[in-house]
This record gives sequence, structure tokens and C-alpha cells, in this order.
Amino acid sequence: MIVRTLAECEQSNRKIVTETWDSTRMLLKDDNMGFSFHITTIYANTETHIHYQNHLESVYCMSGNGEIETVADGKIYKIEPGTLYILDKHDEHLLRGGSEDMKMACVFNPPLNGKEVHDESGVYPLEAETVA
Repeated sequence: MIVRTLAECEQSNRKIVTETWDSTRMLLKDDNMGFSFHITTIYANTETHIHYQNHLESVYCMSGNGEIETVADGKIYKIEPGTLYILDKHDEHLLRGGSEDMKMACVFNPPLNGKEVHDESGVYPLEAETVA
């Protein structure tokens, strides 16, 4: 059995911080569950270009507000608490924080190793440095 708290993970190298978001990776590839689970905060009034070519992701908004825009067709979807969006086709998108930070629960398949950040194309590499 694996038991971790968000608080302890936030105080470890499982918390990754960038200019537009931070992500606490609570469950990772080395945990051998076949997926990874993260609590991610999208900062207010930011925009992040994302294009997961190597991963599928589902995201549930727990608090805050923002929007997601699909690059292919320019469609914009409002995000608020209770919204779930699923990137089931490696959808290239723009994720925008609204008037307050968005707290999101995220599941990735295949699982992340831990140190992934978006490259210049918005992609996470398939393999990255592992965290303990």
C-alpha cells in the first residue's frame, strides 16, 4: 500500500514549479500503477501552450476558474469547479488561468517520471528524470 499526503509531497522534490503553474506529483511511474496522479495549480491570468504528444490526460477542476482553447478549431471551454476535461486525442491546447488560481486533479497515461516540464512545443518527453 502507498500512502502519501499532499502536504508532504508539496515539501519534497515531487513539487515542480514553473512560471505559469506548479504541479505536485503524488503518484508516478516508479509506483507501478500504470498512471500518474498530480495536483496542479494553474496561476491566475496566465496562458500555457500544451500539446501532449506522448501522454493522455484527464483533468478535474477542484477550485478556481479559467478556460481551455483547442488549437485545431479555436473552440473555448470555460473551466470552473466540477469541470472535467479529457485530452483523449493528444489535443493541442491553450490553458488559461482566470481571475483566480485553478486547482486541478490530473491523471496521466502513461505515467510521468516526475521532473517533466513542457518543451517549446508544449510537449512532455516520454522519459524524464525520476523523483524519489
